[in-house]
Parts: sequence; C-alpha cells; structure tokens
Amino acid sequence: MPRNEQGKGTSQTDDALLRAARAAMARAWSPYSRFRVGAALLAEDGEVFSGCNVENASFGLTICAERTAVVKAVSEGRTRFLAIAVVTDSDRPLQPCGACRQFLAEFAPDLRVLAAGREGAHEETRLSELLPSAFTGSELGEADASSGRDPGRERG
Repeated sequence: MPRNEQGKGTSQTDDALLRAARAAMARAWSPYSRFRVGAALLAEDGEVFSGCNVENASFGLTICAERTAVVKAVSEGRTRFLAIAVVTDSDRPLQPCGACRQFLAEFAPDLRVLAAGREGAHEETRLSELLPSAFTGSELGEADASSGRDPGRERG
C-alpha cells in the first residue's frame, strides 16, 4: 500500500482500509448487542487482515474486531503493522476499547488508527495517544513483538 514521506497512509490507502473494515463489519456476529464492528489491519508488507466482532452468549468470550484482525495476521506470520481502520454502526467514529488498545500495543505501540462511524467521516490518531505508557513485552525483558522478536520461537 502506498505511503507518503511522513509515514502516513495516502488517502487511497486509508480509503481501502476503511472499505475493508466496512466489509468486515457486515460479517459481524452480534446477536446480543446488535453493535457491529469491523477492522482492517495493514501489515508492514502491505497485506491487509480484516476482522469483525464475534459475540458469544457467555459475554466474556466475545472477541472484538481489532483482536480478530491481529490474530488472523499473527497466525499468517505477520507481527509488524502500520495502521488499522475500525468502523462501527455508531453515528460517530469510536476508538478501540481498552483491551484492544493493549492487544494492539503488543505489536505496534505507535500504530496509526483510523476510526469511522456509519456516516463515513473518519478520525485519525495514534495508538500511543490512545494508550500512553503502554505495558509491553519489553517490560518483561522478553518478547518484543513490535520488533518481530519472539524468544519462544527462538528456543525451538
């Protein structure tokens, strides 16, 4: 995906991410809250991984769209990300929840975040602004997913 010199996505890239997130939102499984969310995560190599929220009758087992996208990407071998688009059914753009912010920070502490509601207007921020002083694996002296280093894999 194209990027400009400042590391921001181009409007074409942003539009493509928002479209992918909107398409994912259409597949959300939200029979309890009826609140659909879609996400599209841009990996460093240009691959886009989408995800939707999947609710469960045991509410604690529900998974958010953002975490679905990250899990899909990691399961395909990607751990370095540039941006995520999050689209909801809300009238206004909503940012990722706290759990998703922490989950995303594991891999990209300064990730670009695009958020859009049903009206189409979107906001842009950085994950580091949404979750300052994030707790990451580097605090444990171990894994640093944002650098792609996983000591668990290195041990065999």
